[in-house]
Amino acid sequence: MSVLARRPNSLTHLRGSGEARMVDVSGKPATERVAVAEGCVRMQPKTLGIVRRGDAKKGDVLGAARLAGIMAAKRTHELIPLCHPLALTQVEVEVVPDARLPGVRVRSTVKVAGKTGVEMEALTAVSVACLTIYDMVKAVERGMRIDGIRLLEKSGGKSGHFRVEE
Repeated sequence: MSVLARRPNSLTHLRGSGEARMVDVSGKPATERVAVAEGCVRMQPKTLGIVRRGDAKKGDVLGAARLAGIMAAKRTHELIPLCHPLALTQVEVEVVPDARLPGVRVRSTVKVAGKTGVEMEALTAVSVACLTIYDMVKAVERGMRIDGIRLLEKSGGKSGHFRVEE
């Protein structure tokens, strides 16, 4: 007998037999839910200089990444199987050059008044923003590295508050 068959309630997106399913949230109360995620794109100082100056051949790297992250958060349910479509109330994506990496730090904050959390939307926003940065300057440096994509914090809902402890 598989572990999933013995513990059917351990993963909410799986039935007791192991089949994927979309969780029924109809009976849950709508609450304000917030999630914050982060990640970064590490690159050579020369590449970071191009990003900072706005000299990339494809245009404004930071602005494009910010917009791509916002758009991605809104479409998470189309990208990640079993995610609920949500009427997001706020998506904020910060894209900040950091010479200490060197590279660009990305942080997203996503909010909703709803019946399910927005962790996947925050993580998707960061992931797509990082991929956009890579895409826009890959002609200069193909060895860039996308790192550290993770959930930092989430609040609201039955499971309560979560914050990464450093």
